[in-house]
Amino acid sequence: MYAIVKSGGKQYKAAKDDVLIVERIDGEPGQAIELSEVLLVVDGEKTTVGAPLVKGASVKGEIVRHAQGKKINGFNYKPKKNVRKRWGARPQQTFVKVTDVVAGK
Repeated sequence: MYAIVKSGGKQYKAAKDDVLIVERIDGEPGQAIELSEVLLVVDGEKTTVGAPLVKGASVKGEIVRHAQGKKINGFNYKPKKNVRKRWGARPQQTFVKVTDVVAGK
């Protein structure tokens, strides 16, 4: 059984005992969380597709740790104007261990 869940504007495939790397979620390591924006649930041969969300479905998990992602480098320039700018960012991430997938209706 697995579900497609939306968190931080991105979609993730979540199955029991998986560890998801999602955008930062407030909370302390060890704290239980629930991701309620479930778009699809697959239970064996039965597939439930939401319109846009599956009613009653959720993914329960536990925060493992917080971290920073790999650095993203960017470079902006304007041709023929001698304008150049380098920039970089490291996104904040949260590691979530999935403990249960609830199918809903």
